[in-house]
Amino acid sequence: MHEPGSEAERAGVAAGQTARQPAGQTARQTAGAAAGKAALRAELLAAREGQSAAQRTAAGRLNRDHVLSLPQAEMAGTVAAYVSVGTEPDTRGLIYALWKRGTYVIVPVLRPDGDLDWASYEGPESLVPGPKGLLEPSEPVRGTDAVARAALVLVPALAVDTSGNRLGRGGGSFDRALARVGPRVPVIALLNDGELIDHVPAEPHDRPVPLVALPSRGIVSIQIPLREVRYH
Repeated sequence: MHEPGSEAERAGVAAGQTARQPAGQTARQTAGAAAGKAALRAELLAAREGQSAAQRTAAGRLNRDHVLSLPQAEMAGTVAAYVSVGTEPDTRGLIYALWKRGTYVIVPVLRPDGDLDWASYEGPESLVPGPKGLLEPSEPVRGTDAVARAALVLVPALAVDTSGNRLGRGGGSFDRALARVGPRVPVIALLNDGELIDHVPAEPHDRPVPLVALPSRGIVSIQIPLREVRYH
């Protein structure tokens, strides 16, 4: 990955500026990253399909315990989370446990434009079928900016790399949500073992994450290169 070379370039990155590149070069890099993501996504989804329901439940239970033991989770008044579906590590036990101990939990409601609105989780019975096979809260929505008021944010991922780049399902919904999250708010991607990898292709709209939960390792902190911290 490119490291800013000159003092001026480093200063520009530190000020939140992006070094200009020829339009054609940028377009080629973006296309290459998108293709690399698609191939990696297919590989990771196939690996998850090979897991049993018991394995997904076990991974979710371990990640639940890791998250619940965090001081940031214990002190958080509001947690933005998500309801796992399909082959994702199970999160239902985690959001239920947070809710039972008095945390205000909000989970996404997918908008027609692909952005995420948020509504409160009020127990398993408050979830109803939503678009694309999702489960969503039946409570009134709180607005897309509700995530900005969370003290802890939990996000799905197929993989995260050692620079914090997160590979999602490709819709970009959580990247838009993370753009609203403040710099000091812990953001944790919930993974299976083996899904913290060396490299995830990144595009300009991608938002890195500073923490991951792994069943066998607990909460792992990631040092995000300064040039990657777009939402901080």
